[in-house]
Amino acid sequence: MKKILALLFLTAGGLCAQSQKFDLGAHGSIAVYIDDSWKFDVSDYGDGRTIMVTPKGDVNANCQLKITFPDNDHYDTKNRLRDHVVESATPFVDQSVEGKAVPREYALQTGYGYHCDFTDPKLVGKPPVKDDYKTISLGMIHLTPEILIEVQIQGDGFASDPFQQLLGMVEGMEFTPPGGDKK
Repeated sequence: MKKILALLFLTAGGLCAQSQKFDLGAHGSIAVYIDDSWKFDVSDYGDGRTIMVTPKGDVNANCQLKITFPDNDHYDTKNRLRDHVVESATPFVDQSVEGKAVPREYALQTGYGYHCDFTDPKLVGKPPVKDDYKTISLGMIHLTPEILIEVQIQGDGFASDPFQQLLGMVEGMEFTPPGGDKK
């Protein structure tokens, strides 16, 4: 269902949709799709890469993808990854409306992943303020045994168009192995 929503957002944007391909060197590449009201900033660090997706206009939302290439696959099962995501999200529990970390599975084409969503109780019912986000979604994707992606989406609501566009971008990304076809 989420894949369908992502495709609808892109279809509705029609000619405004953009595709961005990110080279992961010896690990292949990923392509993401989102409308052209967003921009990408890529930073390399060591053997990893960070992709920041920010709005071109006044939208109060963003997404960070932190891509790493671990030597050992510590999250080789969905249960291990889910447990790690919940543990990593623990610092947000006491400061949230939700009061607990509830893992939600990403609907991915390749790999598997989970995210936990939190709402800041101090901002509920207040008007949006630029760079002061009401909601945060923290997750991790096990794209392949050699590729992990930490995901953080911030915005002013989980049902908002910006959040849904960014979530659709994450869930709709396409992985191409080195020298291979899309997966």
